Amino acid sequence: MLSILRYTWQQHDHMLLLLAAAIWTVGSLCLFLILQRSLEFTKHRRHQWSAISACTGGIGVWATHFVAMLGHRDGMPMHYDIGLTAISVAIIIALFWIALRPLGERRDTLTAVQAGLISTAGVGLMHFIGMAAVTDVSLTYRPGPIVGATIVSSLAFIGAFVAFGRLRGWKQVAIPALLAIVAVCAVHFSAMAATTMTMIPGHDVHGEGDRLWLVTAIVVAVAGVLAATGTAFMIDRYLSDLKGLADATLEGLAIIHGTTIIEANARFVTLTGVEQRQLLGMSPDAYLVAADGMPLLTQRAMPVEVALMPSRETVAGDQRIFEAMTHHIEYRGRDCLVLALRDLTEERAAQRQIEHMARHDPLTDLPNRALLDERLQHAIALANREKQPLALLALDLDRFKAVNDIFGHAAGDQVLCRVAAILRDSVRATDTIARIGGDEFTILQVGARQPEGARALSERILAAFSDQMDMARDPTAVGVSIGVAVYPDDAVSPENLRHGADIALYRAKETGRGVACFFDQDMDRAVRERRALEHDLRHAVLRRQLHVAYQPLISTADGCISGYEALLRWSHPQRGSISPEDFIPIAEESGSIVQLGEWILREACATAATWEPHLTLAINVSPIQIQLSTLPDTIATVLAETGFPAERLELEITENVLMKDRNAALALLTRLKALGLRIVMDDFGTGYSSLSNLQSFPFDKIKIDKSFVAAMEDDNAARSIIRAIVGIGRSLSLPVVAEGVETPAQRRMITEEGCAQAQGFLFGHPERMDEKARSYRASLRDAAA
Repeated sequence: MLSILRYTWQQHDHMLLLLAAAIWTVGSLCLFLILQRSLEFTKHRRHQWSAISACTGGIGVWATHFVAMLGHRDGMPMHYDIGLTAISVAIIIALFWIALRPLGERRDTLTAVQAGLISTAGVGLMHFIGMAAVTDVSLTYRPGPIVGATIVSSLAFIGAFVAFGRLRGWKQVAIPALLAIVAVCAVHFSAMAATTMTMIPGHDVHGEGDRLWLVTAIVVAVAGVLAATGTAFMIDRYLSDLKGLADATLEGLAIIHGTTIIEANARFVTLTGVEQRQLLGMSPDAYLVAADGMPLLTQRAMPVEVALMPSRETVAGDQRIFEAMTHHIEYRGRDCLVLALRDLTEERAAQRQIEHMARHDPLTDLPNRALLDERLQHAIALANREKQPLALLALDLDRFKAVNDIFGHAAGDQVLCRVAAILRDSVRATDTIARIGGDEFTILQVGARQPEGARALSERILAAFSDQMDMARDPTAVGVSIGVAVYPDDAVSPENLRHGADIALYRAKETGRGVACFFDQDMDRAVRERRALEHDLRHAVLRRQLHVAYQPLISTADGCISGYEALLRWSHPQRGSISPEDFIPIAEESGSIVQLGEWILREACATAATWEPHLTLAINVSPIQIQLSTLPDTIATVLAETGFPAERLELEITENVLMKDRNAALALLTRLKALGLRIVMDDFGTGYSSLSNLQSFPFDKIKIDKSFVAAMEDDNAARSIIRAIVGIGRSLSLPVVAEGVETPAQRRMITEEGCAQAQGFLFGHPERMDEKARSYRASLRDAAA
């Protein structure tokens, strides 16, 4: 190795030696810099830049070889064969390209080894073909140094490509370039040290002038190639970055000179669906149309919506919508316009979807209340202008809550979708169906004679429900009740028309469900009367208009009073005495029964606490109160505050209490019974499951409905029913109370049948518990004795 270095330094012109080293240093840096850049490109462009890298490296190695050859101090002028010289440079470029090309796809160790061996072969072949191009001399080689140089060169090239595959940043270029310098210098200078050149006798030996000329030509050529390569590299990188940046934008960009497109980015091509080569030279007005109807390139203060020409819509037929904007720029020294396109198609679709969701029911996809209100206002305005009637139908599903509770919300949703399908099949295209609540629907019927059109539509809907909702075969089947109001006969404003349809619907459900009712003014008056009564009832307690009346319960054994039933009474300052049959249903419907129930419980217990210890107190409990889990706590609090014993309190419930949620009701009754009070089955015999109710819960007393007592004098069947009920009570050890006793004959008969207690007008009307009532109680006891 030292001998090779000594030979190289002593047998070469130092300036040319340094020049050769400088040429390959620059060449190797350019080779790996360009190779590094090629990795950033797509596959097609990567191969192009691999070829440029091979050319740069090959010319660098070739120039290094010949400059070093020209710097050799052998005293002999050298002349070169042009053909072999050209072959030598072609060989090194070709083998470099073969070596470098796979590195763009794979940078593993095996690929690096292959590239290193091929590069070493290329440098070696270039060297020896270049030496063979020298004329006028004969060459002899010593193989030892050449083999060693080949091994060193191969290892250096392999190391260079391994480092290139594993390193990043500046090290990915600098370290491989340094190893490549070692590889090329090892081959050239070792081979030169192993070469003996002898002049061929008879050849002309003259001039060294060619040496300087050739060096100058090589340096200029190589410098030009490297400078051109470097410049092309930088320009390409700059332009590629600019084009990549333009193609990365979400907007489509086109540069327009005059009225034709001279450049467009990839996004613009994608948005318009026109190939790049077809775009260039075309006017954008040839395939884009502005919403305002003006030419696309017209200067505007604001962006404008544009769409593709119908002839250029996509194959699927969807019309794309863009937002277009133009502004002036200087491009390639010319005044141009930039046309920017932003795709609004998905944004508009999302906006339409949001608007649809805001105005439609998500389950049935029917219009919701908001959209119905808009269409109703528009329909009334149109009907008023054209003097045409319209109808509003309010629909409510029967049994839907039961279906939802029993079969679950999923089954309920399926029922609602079936109902929506039935309604769609029943109406015309001009009608509007809306879902405005859980099981509430509304239909707006326009363009038909009224009320004939609404009546025909109602009949179609009821018939469709009858056909498709068979409750005998389908446990999830529901019915429908319909209320109809007609414009302008029933109302002239949207609010009043809806109000009329709701009133008619309420009447339809009261009538028996599964029917259609048309609004009339009597309905309105009845509803307004009911609402006024509801309003007054809410304030009746504070205004001291309510009081408790007590009706005695008589023991049939001795005729003595055994207790009282507390009954709520309302004395209205304007309406007078209002029957409980009128205001109790209103209280239950409005929910005020809870407040009233607690009030009467507190008042009655406070009063009963002053009675004789053997007298009991009976209070009716509404089904609404039984649904409150806090009822036992409320009763316990009242008993504690009033000091009334729980064992003297009797709560009367009807079978309706157990109809809705039987298990929950029975659980609450068990909690009530645990307080020590007694539970009485009121109106026994009128329900559908009286016997099963007695089996489900240990009631303390049975109260026969007054309808059986009223009929027993003339109807043997009624008396037989009473006898049967008493027998059931006796077998269950339950005392039986007969209510509604109004005649001595009825008293005698219920006593004969074995009723333990009796209640009715025969023994006393419900009255306040004052001194007069107490004296009446005493006289009644004396008369019974």
